[in-house]
Amino acid sequence: MDSVEKIPRNFITDIIDDDLKAGRHDHVATRFPPEPNGYLHIGHAKSICLNFGLARDYHGTCNLRFDDTNPVKEDMEYINSIKRDVQWLGFQWSGEVRHSSDYFDQLYQFALELIDKGLAYVDELTPEAIREYRGTLKEPGKNSPYRDRSIKENRALFEKMKNGGFEEGKACLRAKIDMASPFICMRDPVIYRVRYATHALTGDKWCIYPMYDFTHCISDAIEHITHSICTLEFQDNRRLYDWVLEHISIDCHPHQYEMSRLNLEYSITSKRKLNLLVNEGYVDGWDDPRLTTISGLRRRGYTPASIREFCRRIGVTKQENTVEMTALESCIREDLNANAPRAMAVLHPLKLVIDNYGAAGVTATSFTVPNHPDKPELGTREISFSKELFIDEADFREEANKQYKRLKLGGLVRLRHGYIVKATSCEKDENGKVTCVHVEAIPNSIGCDVEGCKPKGVIHFVDANHYFDGKVMLYQRLFTVPNPGAAEDFLACVDKNSVEVIEHAALEASLAQAKVGDSFQFEREGYFCVDSKYSTEGHPVFNLTVALRETKKAQA
Repeated sequence: MDSVEKIPRNFITDIIDDDLKAGRHDHVATRFPPEPNGYLHIGHAKSICLNFGLARDYHGTCNLRFDDTNPVKEDMEYINSIKRDVQWLGFQWSGEVRHSSDYFDQLYQFALELIDKGLAYVDELTPEAIREYRGTLKEPGKNSPYRDRSIKENRALFEKMKNGGFEEGKACLRAKIDMASPFICMRDPVIYRVRYATHALTGDKWCIYPMYDFTHCISDAIEHITHSICTLEFQDNRRLYDWVLEHISIDCHPHQYEMSRLNLEYSITSKRKLNLLVNEGYVDGWDDPRLTTISGLRRRGYTPASIREFCRRIGVTKQENTVEMTALESCIREDLNANAPRAMAVLHPLKLVIDNYGAAGVTATSFTVPNHPDKPELGTREISFSKELFIDEADFREEANKQYKRLKLGGLVRLRHGYIVKATSCEKDENGKVTCVHVEAIPNSIGCDVEGCKPKGVIHFVDANHYFDGKVMLYQRLFTVPNPGAAEDFLACVDKNSVEVIEHAALEASLAQAKVGDSFQFEREGYFCVDSKYSTEGHPVFNLTVALRETKKAQA
């Protein structure tokens, strides 16, 4: 990746610089620790760009570690998708992929150490009773009746848990800290629970699994992470992070730093809610182009560079805010404007007949045009031309005011790259809908002005005798409100008309050979990519990535 993508200065880079200068660390080691219970989303992209970017900028390391401590919700599909997304964004983890489950034996020994120090106990309160005993933000919690068991008894009971002697929910291991702490996370948090589920990697070896807050800090220490970065909702949990490391025998004590999470308008980043959208059929899987999952953005046509640039622009702060969707759209629009080859596509075809085609000065059968107006290195292509063309329905009116810059009866327009034409008549069906427009072409008007003929505008076309009859998907925002996550019923905010399927668009014939990964600017329409899910060889399906410019409709 280009050096211009270096992470802009922020409070975390300031901390790292101070640590290196003071000699607290002589290198930088970060990690990206996703839970494999769903696909990654745009919020994870921010974390990926930061953690891997810091390792890159400081010539350090970044581990990919799966927090696989809850076998009920985890799946190899998610693990594989996460690895694919990280690499697609342009990053590579250090060494082998890590898993929290790699450390289950060590975690178990550290739990025994806390028991032996009188700092952990087996509790047989129900989960509901534990929540009740924990208290509230205004009221302290109260001790469990099982809190003062002896070390010997706790050892035996924890062993019983490990050996399958308790049903789920009948016993757990809790850290013994302070039930009156102003921080609820410090009120004797659960650090192990019983789960009878086959783990993707450890199989049925374990029926007790450690909780995230116990696992994460120890995993960081085992891997000698120097800067453990998470989002602000874990700010209070830093106290538990430090408490665990201070009370076990481990020679490394990483520090946790919190940043604001990415809140993006018109999107959902809750995995639980994303799961509902997928499982209840509101979207076409985790990679639906209307979702801001990384796989969804990829299928929509977003590039790794555009997402990295978006993450660079929004920066890293401690201030919670919501980013406008237009900020993300601007990044991909700028990328594709600079790099996507051009093509012509008529999404709503209307037949146009050049009645004087073949006469002197109106005999062109093709035009040679650049693939990109500013990049000659992208080459040229041939556009076929004949008596019968397709133009877009929106580009013709029988009558129109002076503000209308397209074709109307008696009016002149230029066909993109081609002749100036004048509309002379039109045909209609029994419902009064225009089905064909007849025009006269101005002879010898290709690429030059003709005295007395001033066209009102330029419209695109496709040769009706040589074109690709293609399928196009027009995607809009999935939600009707900027903050669907705050709605009482976020599913009620789903826009049921957020995708329009055009089964028969008239596209340049060469587009039939487009491959997955290809993107184009359909002139005057927008930026489109080849869909990775439903395209087949010779029959690509095109997805709208983003409009040519920000529109009022997009802001609604």
